[in-house]
Amino acid sequence: MADRPQTHQLQVHPQHQPQRRYEGGVKSLLPQKGPSAGKIIAVMTLLPIGGSLLGLAGITLVGTLIGLAVATPVFILFSPVLVPAALTIGLALTGFLTSGALGTTALASLSWVVNYLRQATGTVPEQLDQAKRRMQDLAVYTGQKTKEVGEKIQQKAQEVGKEVGGREAGREGVRT
Repeated sequence: MADRPQTHQLQVHPQHQPQRRYEGGVKSLLPQKGPSAGKIIAVMTLLPIGGSLLGLAGITLVGTLIGLAVATPVFILFSPVLVPAALTIGLALTGFLTSGALGTTALASLSWVVNYLRQATGTVPEQLDQAKRRMQDLAVYTGQKTKEVGEKIQQKAQEVGKEVGGREAGREGVRT
C-alpha cells in the first residue's frame, strides 16, 4: 500500500445556517410577539358579555318556539275571526297612512301656492308704482300735446281772424 499515492481527503464543512422547520398550524398565522395587555383586557372583558348575550339570545329563541307551539292551536281555532280582523286592521292602517300622505301632499302644495302668491304680491307694489309713473308721464305728455295743439289752433284762429277781418274791412271800404 505504500506504493500507491496517498489521496488527500478534503472535508467541506457547510456554513452553519439555521434550519427552518415548518411549525404549521395556528402558530404560523399568529404574530411572533404575544398580544398586548390592552388586547388581553379587552378580550377578558368582552368574552363574558358576549357569552351572556349569546345565552340570552338562545333563551329568547326557545321561548319564542314554545310560545309558537302553544299559540298555533289557538290561531287555528280562532282563524275565522283573526284573519278578517287582521285584514280589517291592515286595510284601516293602509287607509290612515294613505290619508296622511295625501294630506301632507296637499299641505305642501298649498304652501307652495301661498309662497308663489306672496312672491307675486311682493312685486305688485313695484308694478303699481311703475304704472303710476307711466300714467304721470302720460298725463304730462298729453298736457303738453294739448297745450301745443291749443296754441296751434289759437294761432290759426288768429290768422283766420286777421284774414277775415281784413276782408271785412275791405268790404266796408267798398260799401262806403
